[in-house]
Amino acid sequence: MKIEVKTLDEMSAREWCRLVQERIKVFVVEQHCPYQEVDADDYHALHLQLQTDQGQLVGYTRIYQRADGQISFGRVLVPMQYRKHHYGRRLIQETIAVAQEHFPGEPIQIQAQAYLQKFYESFGFRPISAVYLEDNIPHLDMVLKGED
Repeated sequence: MKIEVKTLDEMSAREWCRLVQERIKVFVVEQHCPYQEVDADDYHALHLQLQTDQGQLVGYTRIYQRADGQISFGRVLVPMQYRKHHYGRRLIQETIAVAQEHFPGEPIQIQAQAYLQKFYESFGFRPISAVYLEDNIPHLDMVLKGED
């Protein structure tokens, strides 16, 4: 496995298209959720890819600083054919490490799909909101405290 972290400007058009294609497949088609998948956060995000040694995408996240200054990550995905292999754990471990490297000491706040609450709690995230609907999918806000 290898990890690649790039800004949008560092990616080739082909790399970006491959990521967007996978994001739309998961978040729009698979989850039946029509929404603006590519947004302004993509321009300044760090795009993290977990890949096989042969370059196959097995996981993706984007890490960014929100307009309110909070550090966050999202668009967490593992393509369907790679699920059940525990790549999600490795993906989140790497995402947290990269976020902490680029934003040392800062808490990380995420909007997690509610069914993944226990998964994120296993990394130290704690809920800070009640469950709410985001694009008709139950979510909750969670935070991982920064190191002092």
